[in-house]
Amino acid sequence: TSSSRSPATELRSVMARVLLLGASGFLGRHIHQALRGDPRVETMVCLGRKNRPPGAEVWVQHDLASGSVDDLTAILREAQPDVVVSAVGSLAGSARHLVEANVLAVAKLLEAMESAAPGARLVKLGSAGEYGSVVPGLAVNEESPTRPVSAYGVTRLASAQLVSLAKTEGRLDGTVLRVFNPIGAGMGGENMLGRAAAQMVEALASGRDYIELGPLSAYRDYVDVRDVARAVVDAALTPRSPSAILNVGSGRAVQNRELVRLLAAVAGFQGEIREGRAAPARSAGVNWIQADLTRITQELGWKPVYSLRDSAEYLWSEVAPTQAIH
Repeated sequence: TSSSRSPATELRSVMARVLLLGASGFLGRHIHQALRGDPRVETMVCLGRKNRPPGAEVWVQHDLASGSVDDLTAILREAQPDVVVSAVGSLAGSARHLVEANVLAVAKLLEAMESAAPGARLVKLGSAGEYGSVVPGLAVNEESPTRPVSAYGVTRLASAQLVSLAKTEGRLDGTVLRVFNPIGAGMGGENMLGRAAAQMVEALASGRDYIELGPLSAYRDYVDVRDVARAVVDAALTPRSPSAILNVGSGRAVQNRELVRLLAAVAGFQGEIREGRAAPARSAGVNWIQADLTRITQELGWKPVYSLRDSAEYLWSEVAPTQAIH
């Protein structure tokens, strides 16, 4: 009911208690930093399956995919959060693994929240992969058709629909941020630009005069991970409940080839960029995508502030800290 949510809503406008899931991941690490730096956050509990993130005062080791609902419920009762931020999920693996990591984990979280933290707001990270194949040249908004082209996109969409359904039925105050292609420091090899950066580091160290990636003709909407973190903070702490789905992107489609060349310029890599490998299954069927940011701008006043070059420099500063940025 709305009355059961009002105390948390009031607290968010003053001082909020936050539970962050996936705090040690690529996105979670930046979200953690952004939340820690916000004066509206009173306390923060970080939950994750791997390493304790730097600066985490309260850290609970828990795997959302393999852990039990009872354990998660107990953690929520102890933390008594006003806001739960979920930055967990998996990009690759078998269909069964993706269902466990991206759908069942969210179902467990919803069940535990309804039991132990019914007044808390959930902010869950989603993916542009939920849209799948779109009409080239037409920016996608939150009402656009969802036609995922991979098991990854299907599972991300299913988890978003679970959150949206819980919100519609009044069981939970939930929002899914459909993050397009986040880039920045800490990217792993499961992302195209992370692979490119790792290969450039190796090539510069060994003197190799080429790197080899998959096809780079597709267009994507790339958004700086620090902008994503700001969007999470805004959605988590705004007094009014945001919409069930909000796009988080740059609002611009960029060809992958252009982005890799920009990273090469930043890195001082002058070798050949070969395109001989197969594209990842989760994105092979999507040739163009761009986010319409109208809704998130209207509801949260959020807009991206970092340029593509800012993002490339931020990524390179971490993978090659001893090399000068060009």
